[in-house]
Amino acid sequence: MKIRIFILFLAMASKGAEAADLMDIYHSAQRNDPVIAAARAAQQAGAEKLPQGRSLLMPTVSLNANSTANNQNVQYLGFPLSVINGSYRYNSNGYGVTLVQPLYREQNWLTYTEAQLQVVQTDAQLRIAEQDLVLRTAQAYFDVLMAENDVELAKAQKAAIDEQLAQAKRNFEVGTATITDTNEAQARHDQVYSQQIAAENNLEIKRSALQQLINEDKRDLKSLSAKFKPGMPEPVGAEKWVANAESNSPQLAISHAGLELAEKEVEKNRAGHYPTLDLVANYSNSNMGGSMASDITTKSLGVQLNMPVFEGGMIRSKSREAEANRDRARQDMENARRSVDQQARQSYLGVITGVSQVEALQQALVSSQTALDSNKLGQEVGVRTNLDVLNTRQQLYATRRDLYRAEYDYLLSELRLKAAVGELDEAELARINQAFH
Repeated sequence: MKIRIFILFLAMASKGAEAADLMDIYHSAQRNDPVIAAARAAQQAGAEKLPQGRSLLMPTVSLNANSTANNQNVQYLGFPLSVINGSYRYNSNGYGVTLVQPLYREQNWLTYTEAQLQVVQTDAQLRIAEQDLVLRTAQAYFDVLMAENDVELAKAQKAAIDEQLAQAKRNFEVGTATITDTNEAQARHDQVYSQQIAAENNLEIKRSALQQLINEDKRDLKSLSAKFKPGMPEPVGAEKWVANAESNSPQLAISHAGLELAEKEVEKNRAGHYPTLDLVANYSNSNMGGSMASDITTKSLGVQLNMPVFEGGMIRSKSREAEANRDRARQDMENARRSVDQQARQSYLGVITGVSQVEALQQALVSSQTALDSNKLGQEVGVRTNLDVLNTRQQLYATRRDLYRAEYDYLLSELRLKAAVGELDEAELARINQAFH
């Protein structure tokens, strides 16, 4: 029974210590990253523009009330009305309700339509922040893995050179090698040890950056599968990705909405010359006490027309200002369109280049291993020197390091391409995550 409990405990501990993958890190970032939290709050604040704009089309109701203590001294001169002469003290009270329903206010309607466009912008800004979170998560995750790879490569290279240094010392002691071989191996050993220290420091920096993103200290991350193979983007052709970007890019959606807002602002300022028409309803009651007691109730319902005649040139100036801002917004949108097109093309070419680089470095790694094996064999038979082996070994590890970096760069290029066309989401990140184990 105790053995079963112990095995169960080990299984639970193993499950709890399971390495985190890319999706685990992303979900932690969703919960803890202050940047995305601020973006969500900004979107919620922006969404309130719509009810604020709608309120300008709705009726407004105001209530007023008063209570006044009055002290009157009445004295009529020259008239036989002395009977009403004297001092009077009384209280007067009143209350009223006023309802105003806009019937025609062009500026209010345009403000409401502007609010709709502002909500479109805030939604697109949140989408950009969500895509940026995916990219920042992947970058931080890959940075840690690359730093871990650098440490592992430095340790492996140092261990191999340690063995080679020991062998050089033994060969020198028995007289089959010169002191030069020992010195070369020692120099290379010291160089690699320095690289190992730098790699370990860099690893801690990258882990700290990841911790800042997710507010957790994740030390065990799943690594990229050795069977990873890059693939070409679908569809093939940069122009197809450019067309997708122009249709779906949130950056372009913000600029397009900005141009529409500027056009609405021109119309709204011109509407400053237009009349306004309101439905106005009033109900009021007032009463007085004392010897002058009275109770008066008033009800009214009507329409009120206001026509601006002269505003000192303010409306015309505001209209000219709005027209200039509209021209600026039109140029900003054109600049945004060109930037989105360029980003889509660049990201597409980055993926294409990444595929070629990974495939070339995979082949170069095989060639470097073959060269190292050949040089080691050549050293044994006396046709290659200790330095030749050291150089080919360094080339092997450098190629392996370049391959790791090219693989991570390729994955980031894929994500950036999806972001360029507004299609980067959690599902895309989950697809990338399948390459890790």
